[in-house]
Amino acid sequence: MTLFERISPKTYIIISCLILVAFAGTLYMMGQVPICKCGDVKLWHGVTYSSENSQHLSDWYSFSHIIHGFIFFWLLWKFLGKKPLGLRFLLALLIEAGWELFENTDFIINRYREVTISLDYYGDSVINSVFDVLFMVLGFYMARKLPVWAVISLIILMELFVGWWIRDNLTLNIIMLIYPFKAILNWQSGG
Repeated sequence: MTLFERISPKTYIIISCLILVAFAGTLYMMGQVPICKCGDVKLWHGVTYSSENSQHLSDWYSFSHIIHGFIFFWLLWKFLGKKPLGLRFLLALLIEAGWELFENTDFIINRYREVTISLDYYGDSVINSVFDVLFMVLGFYMARKLPVWAVISLIILMELFVGWWIRDNLTLNIIMLIYPFKAILNWQSGG
């Protein structure tokens, strides 16, 4: 029995909470605001083109983080399927927290502002980033419990719905960060 197989579920939960606390503290030390500068903490903020986007508990991009959980569950099952679920979960948590930290660096913030519709983006609040990670956790848990066809259907549904509603989604976000297309930017801008 390996070390990771001897760890209890309770210990995995404690380690996860410590990772979240360290993650939130790191974001704060990086200069991210704890909550929206507006002083409010909203359960949902649905106005994408505003300075409050990515500042509250959830927003349109929360769906992308649920999809991250689906993807991480599948990839970690595919490559580490024989390893304990708790270990795979911790790895998913670290990957998502790592992405959130990277997403809040000047490099990515400036990239978003240069090549996407997020002209007023100055990074996520700490509370928004923590909830983004928690939405990934939700997606990871859902992927564990739901049949594959349901997860695939949810990914397609979320991507289409969010894409239709705000002209952005995980797929478009990745494309625009890696290799921006003027046609996509024009469409996202309403042109």
